[in-house]
Amino acid sequence: MRLNSFKQVFTLQFPSYEFRTRVSGMRRELWDDQRKKWIALTPEEWVRQHLLKYLVVEKQFPAGRIVLEQSLVLNGMKKRADLVVYDALGKPLFLAECKAPDVAVNQQVADQAARYNLIFNVPYLMYTNGVEHRLCHYSLQNGSWAWLLEVPMFAHL
Repeated sequence: MRLNSFKQVFTLQFPSYEFRTRVSGMRRELWDDQRKKWIALTPEEWVRQHLLKYLVVEKQFPAGRIVLEQSLVLNGMKKRADLVVYDALGKPLFLAECKAPDVAVNQQVADQAARYNLIFNVPYLMYTNGVEHRLCHYSLQNGSWAWLLEVPMFAHL
């Protein structure tokens, strides 16, 4: 799907942000400030970049503690978590799995995020397609997960 197509079909539930884009050969690219390089602009990447901006701009997450497409090994297979946020000591704190806007936020996506969290063991777990967001928090006090309505400010994590 072309950039204009998915921008028009899906209205993401994030504030509007400006991004640098270009066409290189036959592909549309976006400048990723986090990774400091041009990357293919896919619908999933569009969601990931909006979530990144939202966390940094609106929720004051330190950009230097966010890793995009963090490598992991799960059951002997190489995978990548879309977005992982680390605390000041380098411990994973927040994990987000991003999907394209036309991918349903369903149990399959929840299961994928949960599998990745077996590796990272974060207290905040999010999965989103940019249109629908699911966010939960694990409480050590009562040993259970609770659904949250919005991402807390970084200072409150």
